[in-house]
Amino acid sequence: MIAKLKNVFSADLVKVSSLNAVSTVIKMLTGLVSVKVVAAIIGPAGIALLGQLNNFSTITLGISNGGITSGITKYISEYSASRRKYLLFLGTGLWITVFFSIITSIVLLIGAPYFARIILHDEKYKYVFYFFGCTITLYALNALLISVINGFKEYKKYVIANILGSIVGLIFSVILAVNYGIPGALISVVTFQSIVFLLTLYIIRKSYWFEWRVFSGKFSKMVAGRLGHFSLMALVSAIVVPLGQLIVRNYITKTQTLVNAGLWEGINRISGMYLLVITTSLSVYYLPRLAELRTNKEIRKEIMGVYKLVIPALLVATIMIYSLRKLIIQILFTKAFFGMQDLFAFQLLGDIFKMSGWILGYLMIAKAMTKTYVIMEFASIGFQISLSILFVNLFGTMGATIGYALGHLLYFLIMLVIFRKILFNYE
Repeated sequence: MIAKLKNVFSADLVKVSSLNAVSTVIKMLTGLVSVKVVAAIIGPAGIALLGQLNNFSTITLGISNGGITSGITKYISEYSASRRKYLLFLGTGLWITVFFSIITSIVLLIGAPYFARIILHDEKYKYVFYFFGCTITLYALNALLISVINGFKEYKKYVIANILGSIVGLIFSVILAVNYGIPGALISVVTFQSIVFLLTLYIIRKSYWFEWRVFSGKFSKMVAGRLGHFSLMALVSAIVVPLGQLIVRNYITKTQTLVNAGLWEGINRISGMYLLVITTSLSVYYLPRLAELRTNKEIRKEIMGVYKLVIPALLVATIMIYSLRKLIIQILFTKAFFGMQDLFAFQLLGDIFKMSGWILGYLMIAKAMTKTYVIMEFASIGFQISLSILFVNLFGTMGATIGYALGHLLYFLIMLVIFRKILFNYE
């Protein structure tokens, strides 16, 4: 038993998770303070608007970097020992990032009034999208640098960059929300990453691979083609997931109230907070690791090892959160959010199914299974939208969490079928 425990705690995933836990704890604490302050100032209706903008910004930011970050991480990890090869990916990655971010910036600046009406239901918020358009290129460049750091497995620098991002995000959201209310909170969402980019540059200045000229390489059609598979997968994910949330939240707003939509956004934020330690560990360690493996036996061993670590920890976390749900609402939000208590059960069940499916989903990214990945992303969000709308009509706002749980369950079951040969057979 002692030997097994030593093996578990010496595993790379645990080591990375332990290092990443520092970043995650800080991100959770800064998120806690930010949510508490912002929720107290703008209330459930304001939180609903923030949710709308967050979903839109996720879509837009995914487009702004061309969706290449996962591909950059994979290929930098794969070719980190070959300077000639990784320079090709760095140079081409920069060209792609600059091109897409500038196009996205122009669209935001020109379409600001339209986006304000569609996303925030009021054209008076168009200035938010002007700010967004002016800063989005810096965000895209920061995302590129973070993916490169991850690819070179410089985990400490990756963690530091994330910690600084959390702190800057907290400072922006609290100061702007306290001084300017809802407008300030909205502006903070789309501006703080511009400062984080400068901090990331400072962090990597002494990395063995970093010098300005490494990003000055010519554009390579061959490299762009290889990154294109990941770009399509990342763009689909960046668009369909937040788009699905936008659709469900708008439906709750129209059929229930904006306050109810705010309660649903609140439960989503709680899920996002405690799942951080899992999702970030998977992206930091798991994706590069899967990219290195070649045989089905190796892949199966890695996947099962991750399941043995993640699922028990997740079960303990969800039981604790459910038991302490009223206290959590009091700590994170205000009494105005007490109606959220009925949403916890199915949301937490959905989180378990979600992570179970995602562990297999990363294999599609690592092995560039583009067609399968795209189909499954659309299927997953289709399940959640249709089931959420169905159950909202039957059970009110709680129905959205039922749809969330059942949608992710269906996704997980289909993933088991897709990878049945890897999971249940040795070579």
